[in-house]
Amino acid sequence: MTKQNLPFRWWLLPVLVLMHLSASSADLLTNIPGRKTTSLNGKWQYIIDIYETGFYDYRYKERAEDDPEAYWNTDVPANSLDRKEHGYNDKYTLNVPGDWNSQADKFLYYEGSVWYKKSFDYKKSNQNNKLYVYFGAVSYKADVYLNGKKLGAHKGAFSPFNFEIPAALLKEKDNFLVVKVDNKRYADEIPTLNTDWWNYGGIIRDVCLVEVPNQFISNYFIQLAKPNTGVNSISGWIEVKNATANQEVVVDIPELKISQKFIVNATGRATVKINAPKLTLWSLENPKLYQVNISTSADKVSEKIGFRTIEVQGEKILLNNKPVFFRGISIHSEIPDEGRRANTQKDAEKLLGWARELGCNMVRLAHYPHDEKMTRLADSLGLLVWSEIPVYWTIDFKSQEVFEKAKTQLDEMIDRDKNRASIIIWSVGNETPVSETRTLFMKNLLQEARKQDPTRLVSAALEVNYHSEENMRWIDDPLGAYVDVVSFNQYLGWYGGTPESCRTANWGTHYKKPLFISETGAEAVGGYHADAKQLWSEEFQEWYYQEQVAMLKRMPANFVGISPWLLADFRSPRRNNPIYQQGWNNKGLFDQKGEKKKAFYVLKAYYDELAKKYK
Repeated sequence: MTKQNLPFRWWLLPVLVLMHLSASSADLLTNIPGRKTTSLNGKWQYIIDIYETGFYDYRYKERAEDDPEAYWNTDVPANSLDRKEHGYNDKYTLNVPGDWNSQADKFLYYEGSVWYKKSFDYKKSNQNNKLYVYFGAVSYKADVYLNGKKLGAHKGAFSPFNFEIPAALLKEKDNFLVVKVDNKRYADEIPTLNTDWWNYGGIIRDVCLVEVPNQFISNYFIQLAKPNTGVNSISGWIEVKNATANQEVVVDIPELKISQKFIVNATGRATVKINAPKLTLWSLENPKLYQVNISTSADKVSEKIGFRTIEVQGEKILLNNKPVFFRGISIHSEIPDEGRRANTQKDAEKLLGWARELGCNMVRLAHYPHDEKMTRLADSLGLLVWSEIPVYWTIDFKSQEVFEKAKTQLDEMIDRDKNRASIIIWSVGNETPVSETRTLFMKNLLQEARKQDPTRLVSAALEVNYHSEENMRWIDDPLGAYVDVVSFNQYLGWYGGTPESCRTANWGTHYKKPLFISETGAEAVGGYHADAKQLWSEEFQEWYYQEQVAMLKRMPANFVGISPWLLADFRSPRRNNPIYQQGWNNKGLFDQKGEKKKAFYVLKAYYDELAKKYK
């Protein structure tokens, strides 16, 4: 009997072991900006460890925790006879947050292990308080140690995690935090071996220490109840760690003059329901955010939250009970003119500023959860957001272990951003090949998303049937039966035919649901000008968008929007044309220097027209 044929319960054992050793989304702290934090950003010392010598001994067995040759232990010799074959010093430093690939030429194509070390002093304000170390994201696997003791491990390049620091382990002076970061690709990971983006490694997002009381508000979900029947009702839940019997939790929204008490149950959770008749709904035109204060006798946390509804009615999408048309753009989390991962507030302002300049009211943050700064900024700007996990192309859909990894990343994405009004769609994947096994895998992810958050829509970028008859292209992917929005990627005129092919093409779906084009685009090298019939030129990309726009204007009545591929050029090792690509996917409307291409103005004109039509 092979592993593939063993019963489901056989697979459950290694999965449970994996979950036990790794950080869990159930333990994830929420609303880090609303907490007392100490930043650990800045220069971190590093060691490149190609052979993983710091983790395995010469027999390739994992080193004992107290092994002096383990790179998580001190590199300072105890005396002149204490041999150390590893060391951290300021000659070798990397910026955190930041990917290592963009920080030195030797890292450009590096995939492997790098050890990071940060020394710090810390004295808790109250010795009874708890202290956590929080990572915004580490790409891909992180093993975290403090003062020679392992705190835990986490897999997933784009979601946050945290570990509690035991009181006995923390020192007031000279703590050393060590993180083994491994960005190697594997067939049984999410994403898998084959993607169309750069495999940036490193501690790519913020790191901080978070101090909370022993009894603290660990998590909460505060949103507008769905469906909205005309009487605005705020609902959700609050979790209190180490809650006492009959513990009170107060929700206070000063601007609405609301202050209401709730009692936690035996598990430490309180159910929230608040009538708010004077509530102003968050909208594209008025992205209203309210200061929401949540408190107990021991703890208090505040956050700005917007309240709105998003739902499907027939073949339309309704925002606050009104039809909405998505003028979108897909975005990779990269700054093209610097060739690096986006990780700062200015980066978020740049990318979303470009989207607004294009005339967008929606962004597709592909193909993984972006930095939290992006979703929080979208809240304040009034931009709708599609957020996605990296279930991308062909993963091992028959593996229960791989499913659990995908589920964990989905839960972590939702857990971090569930209070963001801007997010309206949770996406469980992109362009996954049709099969019965794959459809069941994806269906189960959709069910998990609905379970975790019943207030938002769920979708995925589906496969397209390009071989339909009489110029009719049908989106008949069986996964369409389970999504709220039938979304698909099409590149008619780039990966098949010429842009003129759009003139006779028509699109439709057998599913009586909203229809959304989640990608379309063509490559152009910024600054390369030629005849429109010349591939790779700005004029060809301009022509492509002109034909696409003409086709979009005769889409069926259930067509609700588009998010072309994509905002800006980005790095990809798959793109190896030595003249026109050189490791870049150039489908962006902004080029590698951050300059607009001619196609930008074609799409902007279309979006300006739509904005007037749907005003």
